[in-house]
Amino acid sequence: MTAEPDYWSPAYVGIGSNLEDPASQVRQAIECLDDLPDTRRVAVSDLYRNPPLGPRDQPDYVNAVAGLLTILSPEELLAALHGIEERQGRTRIKGDRWGPRIIDLDLLVFGHRTIHKPGLNLPHPGISERNFVLFPLCDIAPRLTVPGQGIVYRLAQQLGDENLQAINIQTRQRA
Repeated sequence: MTAEPDYWSPAYVGIGSNLEDPASQVRQAIECLDDLPDTRRVAVSDLYRNPPLGPRDQPDYVNAVAGLLTILSPEELLAALHGIEERQGRTRIKGDRWGPRIIDLDLLVFGHRTIHKPGLNLPHPGISERNFVLFPLCDIAPRLTVPGQGIVYRLAQQLGDENLQAINIQTRQRA
């Protein structure tokens, strides 16, 4: 009997922080993606600064998006992302949706998969309503189709870049 073949799937991860030197926190998380098993980071966006979505009495966020190829399942990848968050000092608090955080890694898109189950929703809810996700995603995958929502560059054009500032422009190649 032969083993089931491993297929590499593209996955996109949103990375954000607004505490303890947010740009450094985001860069550290990006570097940690290189240590994930059975996963390769193939692209990373520029960093973007934006005001928080929730309560305004918190610092601005710094956000980026990384493109990966992985043979992990979506569940395994999400668990690995949560592990990175924990190592960087994040403690997840149930119901704390819009508060400040040292690091936040969201699985945005995983191939063409649509999944809706407790703890995992793909594509990530609200992706087409958040310019701080769409513009970094557009940096590395402008023609990506977000299942059920549309093509990234068109979604970004529709939303606009209000209150979004590109910072620390970098090459989009893997370092």
